[in-house]
Amino acid sequence: MKKIFGIACLSLINTISAQFKVFVEAPAAFTPNEVYLYSLNGSKDILNTKEIRKGNTWQLNVAKPYTGMMKLYFPEQNVSINFISENKDVKLKFQVDQGKIKDVEYLDESNSVMNNIQDIQQKKEFILPALVQMKSYYKDSSDFGKAVNAEIARLNSKPADIAKHPFISFYNTNYSRFLEKGATQKVLTHEEIIDFLTKSNDMLESSSLLRPVLVAYLNVGPNTNITSDIDALLKAVNVETPRGQTILSELIEIFDAYDMKDLKEKYLTEATNLKCTINDRLSATIATNKNTEMGAVFPNYVFKQPSNTSAKSIADVKAAKKVIIFWASTCSHCEKELPTIIEKYAAMKVQNIQVIALSLDSEKAAYDNKVKDLPWINDSELKGWNSSYVDQYNVHATPTYFILDSADKIIAKPDHAADVIKFLKLN
Repeated sequence: MKKIFGIACLSLINTISAQFKVFVEAPAAFTPNEVYLYSLNGSKDILNTKEIRKGNTWQLNVAKPYTGMMKLYFPEQNVSINFISENKDVKLKFQVDQGKIKDVEYLDESNSVMNNIQDIQQKKEFILPALVQMKSYYKDSSDFGKAVNAEIARLNSKPADIAKHPFISFYNTNYSRFLEKGATQKVLTHEEIIDFLTKSNDMLESSSLLRPVLVAYLNVGPNTNITSDIDALLKAVNVETPRGQTILSELIEIFDAYDMKDLKEKYLTEATNLKCTINDRLSATIATNKNTEMGAVFPNYVFKQPSNTSAKSIADVKAAKKVIIFWASTCSHCEKELPTIIEKYAAMKVQNIQVIALSLDSEKAAYDNKVKDLPWINDSELKGWNSSYVDQYNVHATPTYFILDSADKIIAKPDHAADVIKFLKLN
């Protein structure tokens, strides 16, 4: 028996060796050492593997079959590259300009085809209307007229034969059907979208189409009874299946992002009350919301490079109350609201109320320039919306506020700075 088991193990090892590899080449001027490789589930990036630089290259081995969108993320520089996998080797290289990635060259066939299609799609949506208008101002025989006509013809041409590229075919067909903007687009119905969501294969979850298609579903018709429309969708996809639960998770997060509080609470309660086995996607949505609901103990966060404090984490900060602010130097709403907090900060300190601001900046210079004028505790990972606290604290917009008591329990979730001041009775 041992001998047979040994042969079986060897066979299994060969089977689960890398399904495909991702080869990345960077110029010497690009300094990051580590890269993360993400796959996609709905709208969520899922860490697949990570690798350390060897010379000017990375080779990442993907162990399990995967077809869909992927992302390379360089955490030291907070930059990323999107590409696709059709469960085949991927090769790309790029140039940099002042630390920013530019001129990505896709060397494998699948990504080369996909990149060309997306380039045409983008220009067709945003540039083609302008080119058509410009055409009437130039003679067809002029050099510029010929160039405009040639570009219009190119953008209106049929895409290359993509039948041999299953993911590209799936993505391109359904993007054109459900999401492409244009006056000639057919008006969608709830039934068409439900049919797509129930009958699509697993590429739906990995395509990046799921969330925008759900938003399109919510925007169909007059929305006189949106709850009834959502219930019909969830019944069709069956929330006791993995796909149904992923769609339920996406809907809860859409309602959260668009501040549709009643709908969020209704369907979050429905998710929480499910008696069946719950998939990882929906479990994470439930857990994140539970951690940041009223009365919950605010999850601790260990500071990276804090200013105006010697505390090592949020829990280490001792205060009668704590105001947590998620903000960014590039956020216009933050620019308007933070002065309200600054104006009352001295009064807060008198009452032993501490402010802790966690930034979603990605540019160090912009963050440093702004934070020097903020007198409270500040910290940032300088990873923008890739910051760990985005998911941890269910942050969908800036500014976002929480007020904690002395035991770090959430006692308020104000919408605006004025609401913070009112709750603390500092008017």
